[in-house]
Amino acid sequence: MTATVPTPTSTTAAARAVDVTKVYGAGDTVVNALAGVSVEFQRGQYAAIMGPSGSGKSTLLHCLAGLDRVTAGQIFLGDDEISAMSEKQLTLIRREKIGFVFQAYNLVPTLTGLENVTLPLALAGKKPDQAWLDQIIETVHLADRVDHRPNELSGGQQQRVAVARALASRPEVIFADEPTGNLDSKSGAEILGFMRKAVDQLGQTIVMVTHDPVAAAYADRVVFLADGLICGDISEPTVDSVMDNMRRLGD
Repeated sequence: MTATVPTPTSTTAAARAVDVTKVYGAGDTVVNALAGVSVEFQRGQYAAIMGPSGSGKSTLLHCLAGLDRVTAGQIFLGDDEISAMSEKQLTLIRREKIGFVFQAYNLVPTLTGLENVTLPLALAGKKPDQAWLDQIIETVHLADRVDHRPNELSGGQQQRVAVARALASRPEVIFADEPTGNLDSKSGAEILGFMRKAVDQLGQTIVMVTHDPVAAAYADRVVFLADGLICGDISEPTVDSVMDNMRRLGD
């Protein structure tokens, strides 16, 4: 009798963590930042991660993005287990399949907005898809500012450049760590709106860490962490539902 070999299947998750533990320090100074976290983030979804200070939310994001190594467990980007990759393999994955938006804009001051947007592609020796680039520039409303250097742009405009840069290589997923943390409420709302539009109109996948219930309400889903563990998960969040969950965590 011939054994039946299971057919490999592809996951619909853009990124996932499987029983992930992350420990910092040792002995009396040990910190269990993540204590066995399993979570999936679907393609074409805008997800937010929230939790009190020290809950492990940024650690989870950095592990998912391949910026930090897990102590135990697995991290997958699509079907690729990045937690098992070498640093050289990880560098390639981050360059080709992952986009980043952080609280600090991380723009090169001597380059124009457009040059900053296309910098990751240039470093990879690739030419941008002009039609895609034009669509991104239009989506983030930068057409009249692409020739300006960062010191000639407002904070909100600089973060728009950072969002456009993250989108330029058509990554499988964009990870955003407190992307509106340095912005006023109006500029922050613009950035969140652009990210929402990137998901709805460009088919992007975004996973964002935020402490702001208003920011989280732009997402399709909010995952809550406390003490390194998943402790809540809501779909179609509103400001009120996010605040209610955060209050429960505080209690």
